[in-house]
Amino acid sequence: MDHNSFAHMAITALLVAALPLSIVWISKDTNKYRKLVWIAVFLTFDLIVFGAFTRLTDSGLGCPDWPGCYGEANPFIAHEQIRAAETLMPTGPVTMVKAWIEMIHRYLAMGIGVLIVAMMGVAWWRWLGRRRGSANAVVFARRVSPGFPTFLFFFILLQGAFGAWTVTQKLQPIFVTGHLVLGMSLLALLAWFGGREDQLHAPMAAAPMAQHARLTRIRLLAALSGVVLLVQLALGAWVSSNYATLACTEFPTCAGAWVPEMDFEHAYHLWRDLGKTAAGHYLPFSALTAIHWVHRNFAAVVVLVLGLTAWQAWRVEGLGKHARWMAAVLALQALSGVATIYFNFPLAIAVVHNAGAAALVLLLTMINYRAKYLAAPAYQ
Repeated sequence: MDHNSFAHMAITALLVAALPLSIVWISKDTNKYRKLVWIAVFLTFDLIVFGAFTRLTDSGLGCPDWPGCYGEANPFIAHEQIRAAETLMPTGPVTMVKAWIEMIHRYLAMGIGVLIVAMMGVAWWRWLGRRRGSANAVVFARRVSPGFPTFLFFFILLQGAFGAWTVTQKLQPIFVTGHLVLGMSLLALLAWFGGREDQLHAPMAAAPMAQHARLTRIRLLAALSGVVLLVQLALGAWVSSNYATLACTEFPTCAGAWVPEMDFEHAYHLWRDLGKTAAGHYLPFSALTAIHWVHRNFAAVVVLVLGLTAWQAWRVEGLGKHARWMAAVLALQALSGVATIYFNFPLAIAVVHNAGAAALVLLLTMINYRAKYLAAPAYQ
């Protein structure tokens, strides 16, 4: 990719980020930094959902190189190469529609990167301003350390690297799975940062001493829920990256049995090409069955643990609203998972299932943060 194309892509990223940055700038909100963080959360959620759409429409290789498309900044310029690939293989991974889907996903990701750079830049500028003695900077620096935004910057670089490897390694499952899990992790980190900004903007009152024992249980359950949800996200990403969604086409049984024939040895060998075993042979169907069956059954653990967390937090002031939303999304997530099988993997339901997973990450992160603060506000 030449310098002109790279500059063109950088300008596109700035244009994508210009709208949310303008919204922040003209906002009447007195805490514009907080608004910037939550807009980044909103756009990251959108990016995850659109990333799911990209993956589910087989558009991950719509542009088979990275970061551009056939070395160009957008599919318009790479029109001839895309049409040639589409003519050669009309049902293949490269078509004009898929190229645009893939590039829109990349543009949105780059735009979020610009927002995180803006967060980091503002935090460092104000923090350094404290040393220069600016009164406003001193107030801001007490509230915003540049450490967390800087960590987010390096984290999104790692996420971008996995996005590049996803393409350059031709959708190798380990990279697709890592890319999705890191995307969910970025959403959680931004939501945690947003919760911190909310608390600094409008501090929550400390919970009464009588509720501290219950808050301790909720914090333990919420932390356990985070671990359980992370495992399920990785299992779900492994299902998607191996195209194992319809390895079982009935529910609650699979292939007419509660425990179907499964090949775990090849199913969870991480370093291998898409559709192949580590030895280079075609992946047996029983391995896909194992991948699907484990994700499906671990969902029961997710429903149990997250449901218990929501129930415990249901009537706790400061947590109840998030708990009720989490219970509703958890029910929707279970229904959409079953519906994906019954309706033979319709695109809309599959995208909703991925959006539900992102919503659970968002809500559970907020419950974890708020429960921690309510239990020990003096140490935040």
